[in-house]
Amino acid sequence: MKLLILAAASLAVVSCASLSLEDLEFHAWKLKFGKSYSSFQEEAYRKNIWLSTRRRVLAHNILADQGISTYRMGMNHFSDMNQEEFRQTVLLRGMIPSNETKTIPHLVAKVSTPQGGTAKLSDSVDWRDKGCVTPVKSQGQCGSCWAFSVTGALESHTCIRYGSLPTLSEQQLVDCTRSYGEQGFSLLWSELGSYMGKLKTEACSNSPLLNYYQEGYCRFNPEGVGATCRGYSDVTPRGDESALQHYVASEGPVSVAVDAQHFQNYQSVR
Repeated sequence: MKLLILAAASLAVVSCASLSLEDLEFHAWKLKFGKSYSSFQEEAYRKNIWLSTRRRVLAHNILADQGISTYRMGMNHFSDMNQEEFRQTVLLRGMIPSNETKTIPHLVAKVSTPQGGTAKLSDSVDWRDKGCVTPVKSQGQCGSCWAFSVTGALESHTCIRYGSLPTLSEQQLVDCTRSYGEQGFSLLWSELGSYMGKLKTEACSNSPLLNYYQEGYCRFNPEGVGATCRGYSDVTPRGDESALQHYVASEGPVSVAVDAQHFQNYQSVR
């Protein structure tokens, strides 16, 4: 009996020893983000990507700790995706940057830096302190970032003007602007303003109709309007940080296009 117990204990020790720290971390990561895979082969493939990501994150954070990099990286729900999968699954597809902006004349104004520049602006402005920014939302695995950008700006400007912060429906924009791009996902940045004309200048309050990656029918309901918009403004000259700084400080949050392909494992500023 003693020999049997000793053998069982030895087997348990050997089994535990066969699990590396990386194995334990991967298991904990799967539990944290609710990850499961269809086969052992798929899990092995994803684990290899995860291990590569882990090495890259650790190496980058060493630079951040030394003050060489200004931000830290972390292991998140994108960490088992390679960079091409991240671009194809999450980022906006079909965006074509251009120096020309396709606009609707009666809806668009031009906003530029006034004379005197930004000299009189505060060192920092945070509209969250005013209660005019909704919590961060997740777009899931869908290139619908444009919809989140638009609703975020409209939510904030509604709050700044009327004192009440609505939560608007990105799903409505994805469903009701399909004519502007494949399933609403490839909407050109230059056409973002014209969707309001498509929706009768109204945006519905948020309602969980579908997952963001699904294509649904346009279910615009006039009784569920959460905000209205008469037009939008281009911050000019394009790419002028001083003009952007002035507008954010004096008017409110701005909807912008950002090259986010390197944000896959971003965690925080250093």
